[in-house]
Amino acid sequence: MSMPTAAGGYTCPYCRMASEGTDRTCPHCGAPVDVRLRVSDSGWIEQPPIRDMARIRFSRSTCQISGAYVPVAEMGLHDDDWVYFSHHVLLHADPRVRMDNMSMRGGWKRMRAGMPLVMMTARGPGHIAFSADEPGETLALPLRAGQAVDVVEHRFLVATGNVDYQWQNSNIWFTTKDGDETEWHYPLGQTMDRFTAAGGNGLLLLHGPGNTFVRDLAPGQRILVQPGGLIWKDPTVAMFLHFEYPRGQYWFSSAKYQAKSIWLTLQGPGRVAVQSVFERPEMAGAVQNSSGATTQYW
Repeated sequence: MSMPTAAGGYTCPYCRMASEGTDRTCPHCGAPVDVRLRVSDSGWIEQPPIRDMARIRFSRSTCQISGAYVPVAEMGLHDDDWVYFSHHVLLHADPRVRMDNMSMRGGWKRMRAGMPLVMMTARGPGHIAFSADEPGETLALPLRAGQAVDVVEHRFLVATGNVDYQWQNSNIWFTTKDGDETEWHYPLGQTMDRFTAAGGNGLLLLHGPGNTFVRDLAPGQRILVQPGGLIWKDPTVAMFLHFEYPRGQYWFSSAKYQAKSIWLTLQGPGRVAVQSVFERPEMAGAVQNSSGATTQYW
């Protein structure tokens, strides 16, 4: 289902960017333009995989997505453009592409949080390719000037040089106690990455294991998702934990306060994206404290 603009063009229902609509794929995010927008009864939209050999344009450069099972993003960089990326996703590069290390703020904290410590830059002209080295989908998020998105750990692939990068505490945590041992848990990881386009439109590439689904949340609307399923969200979307317990276990009970289900509550307004592959939060002992959590008994 196409979304015509006032000028008679095409607005992609996935990235919300306008184009002429004459190509088979959106030139901004690579989504097919000739597929019907399918929305489930619960409000989720399946993000269609980028077609094999689809080409995305940014600035004076291009990005071609090849493959379906483990996609490769090959960029043809103009000599005025540059990108940055985690060093482990580099697949191949022309000898004339100029690569260098990218200085990172708070490197010691990033290392303790398990995040990539070595980031690199690549400057054109020339071709350079990236791959996440695991099955899933490559997600292209075009960002308008000033637009930002929050991304969970280990989903970042590559971004254009005009996309500003900062990491921040996720503030999603809980503690458990088993005997005298207290353990801290971070279902989303200790940090989240915030990417913001500065000075003009930018392009952000992410990797999502399995299939990807996107949803718009209305102001105040809430949904529960598996914490390990979140890929990215708009900064306007609030987050907190939700615990479910068997009926009869109470916080003042002398018995262990053992949660049976842990959910991430997302509250609108804004967009969220989840993946169909996820890991359940590991938990040992009784839950003691958490960040802004709600509870439910069953």
